[in-house]
Order: sequence, then C-alpha cells, then structure tokens
Amino acid sequence: MARIDKTPFEALVTDLAPDGRGVASRPSAVSGQPGKPVFIAGALPGERVLAVQTRRQRDFDEAQAVEVLEASPDRVEPLCAHYAICSGCSLQHLAGDRQILAKQRVLLENLERIGQVTPQQVLEPLADAAWGYRRKGRLSVRRVEKKGRTLVGFRERDPRFVAEIDHCHTVFPQVGGKIGLLATLVDSLEGRSQIPQIEFIAGEPADDFSGIALTFRHLEPLSRADSERLEAFGREHGFAIFLQPGGLDTVHPLWPADPQLAFRLPQWDLQFAFQPLDFIQVNAGLNGRMIALAIELLEARPDDRVLDLFCGLGNFTLPLARSVREVVGVEGEAGLVARARENAARNGIDNARFFAADLGRDLSGESWMGEGFDRLLLDPPRSGADFVLAELPLAQFKRIVYVSCHPASLARDAGFLVNQKGWTLRAAGVMDMFPHTGHVESIAVFDPPR
Repeated sequence: MARIDKTPFEALVTDLAPDGRGVASRPSAVSGQPGKPVFIAGALPGERVLAVQTRRQRDFDEAQAVEVLEASPDRVEPLCAHYAICSGCSLQHLAGDRQILAKQRVLLENLERIGQVTPQQVLEPLADAAWGYRRKGRLSVRRVEKKGRTLVGFRERDPRFVAEIDHCHTVFPQVGGKIGLLATLVDSLEGRSQIPQIEFIAGEPADDFSGIALTFRHLEPLSRADSERLEAFGREHGFAIFLQPGGLDTVHPLWPADPQLAFRLPQWDLQFAFQPLDFIQVNAGLNGRMIALAIELLEARPDDRVLDLFCGLGNFTLPLARSVREVVGVEGEAGLVARARENAARNGIDNARFFAADLGRDLSGESWMGEGFDRLLLDPPRSGADFVLAELPLAQFKRIVYVSCHPASLARDAGFLVNQKGWTLRAAGVMDMFPHTGHVESIAVFDPPR
C-alpha cells in the first residue's frame, strides 16, 4: 500500500461530491500541475482549506480539512459537538437551505450524465424537520479496553472505530439524548463485549401500542442479571426491549411480554403496526408530505387500479386505497406483505391486495402481472427497478411515479423509460429525508408515449 503523506496541503475546493465532501485537485509535487481529484471532508465549494490526506486511491485521494483559510458564505457552525469525528452526518457545516439545493444538483447531474435525460419541470424541494427526525437506525457498540469503557454511537469517519458520543441531535430526542446512558447501561452488563449493536425504532404510543423499541444484538446468551438490567432500563425510560441472539428470525421481546409498535398517518386516518426491525421511512414528517406529493403527482382517478411495487408495509398502498378503486401492492419480503395485509384489515380497507414476489426475477408467472392497471407507483431499494420495468407491460399505464433513494439508479431507469421506451420525464425533484447527510431522496413523474 502506498504511503500516505500527512503533510498539510492547501487546496481550492471547486465542487461538492454527492456524499458531502468538497472536491479539489491537489497539485503534483513534481510538476506543480493539477493532479488527480481529492475529496476533502469538511470543505465547501469556493473555500480555500488546509487539508491532510487520509486515504490514497489510484484515481483519487481522500483528505480531511484541518483549517479553513477562506470560508464559503454558506458555511455555518455545526450544531453537534461530535460532528468532526462522527460519520452520522456529513453536511452540518453547510446551511440547511443550501444542503437541499446541493442535493437537487446531484439529482439533475445524475439524470443528465447517467440517464441522458432532463425533466421538463424541476419540482420544488420537499423538506420537513431538520433535527430530531431519525426514528429508525442502528447504533454500533464496542468495548474499548484501553479506554476502560464501552462506546455506543455511529461509526467514526474512519469506519474501523465507533464514535465516542453522548447524544445525537438528528435522532429523535427520546433516544438521541440518551446515547450516553445506553453506553453506561451496556458497560454495566456482564456480556458487554458480546453486544455489537443496538437498533432503535419509534412509532407513536397510542392505546395498546408502545412508542419506542430498542433491539440488542448479542453474540452469546445473556445472563439473568443482564436481562434484568435491560428490562429495568426499558421500564425506567419507556422503551420496549427486544433481543436478537442470531438472525432476523430470532428477534423476540424481553419486556414487555408482547409489545406492539405502530405509527400513524393522520392525513388518511391510518395506523401501521410494525416489527422492531421492519423498514419504515426514517423521517416521519417528511414521509407524510412525500406520500401526499406522490398521490398528487400520480393523478389517479376514483375508478383507477394502481400497482404499487416495493410496497413494504403499505406506506403508499393504503393511503392510495382511500381514493381509488383498487391498489395492488407487491413486495419481496413475505413478512412485510403479511403485515401489510394485517394493516389493511386493521384500518378497514378492503380494496388493497398484497402479493409477495421477488421483483428482480422472472415475473411472468405472477397472477397480478396480467390483471391490468392504470397507474404505477414504485419505491425501490438503492439498486433501482431496471429489471421489473423491463418485465412490465408498460403500455397499460397512464402515468408512473418513481420514488428513489439513490439518484444514480433513478437516472439509469429514467434513461431506459425515456430513451428506450419513449416515455417523457415530466418532472423530478428532491426530498430531504435525511437532513445533514449526503443521502438524496427524490421523486420523478413519467408520462407515456403519445
């Protein structure tokens, strides 16, 4: 491995990478001419900084800004005292209104460069709460004998290490303000070295539903004393406590005996029950606004049949069912499909049906494929929806709304729809699901060939 030169160097930052790092070109030590790109954490476009190299790659280098010589007018003081070391956020030093514009630029550049498409309209960015919004996440745990303590938090910018933090301003306050207490709790356990992570998830306490769940992954069986300490912590702070001794199918409650978790979508008078490791949208406020926007853009009519792919728990399916003739949701994980059906019944919805199917494989034998639909909504994982779009008979749809968590895969799939299938990219825009991070959530609307 090539040696890393730790001598600080001066750089003029010219761009912002999708992950929030500044982009510069480090002059060659031999010729003085611009060299390969260097991605500098903590630097913004237009700034002149002193940086120290942290990693060396063949085509680019990585570095950390150690001093800002000339600051951008968009620079702000990070709220979090742990920001310099924690990888949970990457954009706290950039003003909030500039963050969303930077994400919009990432989306549009991906559409143009990868998909070779341009939307006819750029939608107004969608945003909600910027702090205390994370209702789902994973905290790493590591016992550090040299420090004589256990660390609980997100990974450091160097992912080999766990950041030593006592609170997080982006996690919802009931957990974000108690990370230090969680570290103290784990440190008190006999099996502290056998707990690698804690997952948190939050709904809303109502009726028989608990509000917050913590799931402790443990590599060895817990002692009775440790179980009692975890239960006491849950009772004191109002957390449902789950244990995970193995794979996903081993998750089980410690306290209370049968905790029920749920979140609400009051705009549609809906309540969603979920399990502690289920996927739910991280930002509750933004989720409601995103669903409303997707339904508005879909322009579904009361007599329409809508196909909702990668439907999960029915996050879009059930709100759509309130205003159309029928919705069919398809999801690859059978457990989510079962809970989506239960949620439909719980909310008195009888015009939503759900199917389990791997949307990355041959779908010709699936019964729902031949039913005929008027509109398509899809919210795929980071890998996108290229396979299923190629499988579907697209001519049946009057409109497609595509919700994306990865601009590159959206751009690829948009290129397929527009350049190969003749669809029109009517509009596209960004949604700030993860403020202060480089994550780009977006939405796109496609109209069929005329």
